[in-house]
Amino acid sequence: MSIEVSKIVQAVEPSATLAASAKAKELVAAGHTVYNLSVGEPDFKTPQHIIDAAVAAMNAGHTHYTPATGIIELKQAVVSDYRNRFGLDYKPTQCVISNGAKHSLHNAFFSTLNPGDEAILPAPCWVSYAELIRLTGAVPKIVSTTEADGFKLTADALRAAITPRTRMLLLCNPSNPTGSCYSRAELEALADVVIEKDLFVIADEIYERLIYGDTKFSSFPTVRQGLQDRTIVVSGVSKTYAMTGWRIGWLLAPENIAKKVGSLQSQETSNPCSVSQYAALAGVSGDQTCVEMMKAEFAKRRDYVSQRIADIPGLSAPRMDGAFYAFMNISNFLGRKYNGVQVDTDKEWCLELLQQKKVATVFGSAFFCEGYARASFAASMETLERAFDRIAEFVR
Repeated sequence: MSIEVSKIVQAVEPSATLAASAKAKELVAAGHTVYNLSVGEPDFKTPQHIIDAAVAAMNAGHTHYTPATGIIELKQAVVSDYRNRFGLDYKPTQCVISNGAKHSLHNAFFSTLNPGDEAILPAPCWVSYAELIRLTGAVPKIVSTTEADGFKLTADALRAAITPRTRMLLLCNPSNPTGSCYSRAELEALADVVIEKDLFVIADEIYERLIYGDTKFSSFPTVRQGLQDRTIVVSGVSKTYAMTGWRIGWLLAPENIAKKVGSLQSQETSNPCSVSQYAALAGVSGDQTCVEMMKAEFAKRRDYVSQRIADIPGLSAPRMDGAFYAFMNISNFLGRKYNGVQVDTDKEWCLELLQQKKVATVFGSAFFCEGYARASFAASMETLERAFDRIAEFVR
């Protein structure tokens, strides 16, 4: 008998963001200069004190198994950080360190969703949410938002989407791919519906340290009494400390959930990388000057990208209050030919932009929002300048 791929895995779609980045790297390997705005990854080097902590951990012999849920020092540092910044009172036993925030999300979904359950996803949303939810046998229910509303879910839209099978709301704040950030009042309105309808929430707050201008961030479980008992907060070090390759994320959850997540993780991976945990500890508990320096540079790039988009007739993007993405409305540029190639969809537009101008972006329909393209400004100013020069040439 030949080996066949399972039906569950057959249904999994590859990550569009990683696919776009891989295509860009193929062109680079073929000798082309590519301006890659596709991947959500800071272009900065991991801060030196974090690297030094990893080296010290290896020299100290911290290269063996750790507890499945992570070293106690890192868990204590995480819960202390949330207490100091948000007033949230978690115990270390409510914190599970995982192999990146994506793994934390996987653990959260598998520990709380049953086959047939519905999970509400406000769209546009990150490409992996729906696939991870489907792997549990649950059903991702996509609820579209509009650019006019800042691509933010309203309480009325949430209430209208709820059915007897709805168990969960997933909220990414600030948003990937739009950069929008919910105000406290907007979160309070959503929280009222969550409590009224007895839902639980997975709050993906991986970009919460990257907030710009006068925008204020509120962690979801802080906006209403009792929300901490029905919220799983997911975050990590990847975006804040330029540590995407170190693969350390975490979740904070009610203790009964955290305990089961730990059991699941012990069977899946044994533990997160020991050396990476000590590096993350240096990031979370150490000097935060590096975070402010990176954020200041991201803010400059955001302002530059906003101006370049505004200067191209027909191109627009919603205000970017957080994260490092511009979600460009390209609908005015569809239904036409580019050097003889007919382009009708955002996917075709992004492909031709890459093929003809060597600029890599991600098509909006990958985020359940046709007619847009996501451009990451987590790239050098030189890359952004040349990329937007070429985008301007392309749409002319």
